[in-house]
Amino acid sequence: MTDHKLTHIDGTGRAVMVDVGDKAVTRRVAVASGEVHMSAPAMAQIISGQNKKGDVLAVAELAGIMAAKRTAEIIPLCHPLPLTKLRVALDCDEAAGLVRVQAEAQTDGKTGVEMEALTAVSAACLTVYDMVKVVDKSMTISGIKLIEKRGGKSGDWVAGD
Repeated sequence: MTDHKLTHIDGTGRAVMVDVGDKAVTRRVAVASGEVHMSAPAMAQIISGQNKKGDVLAVAELAGIMAAKRTAEIIPLCHPLPLTKLRVALDCDEAAGLVRVQAEAQTDGKTGVEMEALTAVSAACLTVYDMVKVVDKSMTISGIKLIEKRGGKSGDWVAGD
């Protein structure tokens, strides 16, 4: 049975950053995804490239990369990590009325990069919303989740469907 002890809480109930000093450095990989659901006019603006703020997909990709690099500044108990790779990809599904976002983060380190991948997806989704909100304020962001992680003491994990 897996030990589900809260690792970010000390014996007195105070929040602490986990000590990873004795952990081995290994290759760590995490993949996360999310979606922005929108109206047909909003999707058309993205696909046509006619957004006054610029290329929505390119700006959102860059926002995801920038956010992932600053995850430890946003999430209080995250360790700052030297990312060795970060890829953010956006894909328009016009028929479904959504933009899919996926991020893959990698590092050679003592702790995982799940939070960096999730932060990248979150920032990219928020950027899509920000850039297209003039057309559709009712857009929704959903399904932000970890879909895979590799490396570390707990081993590999892939989300079930």
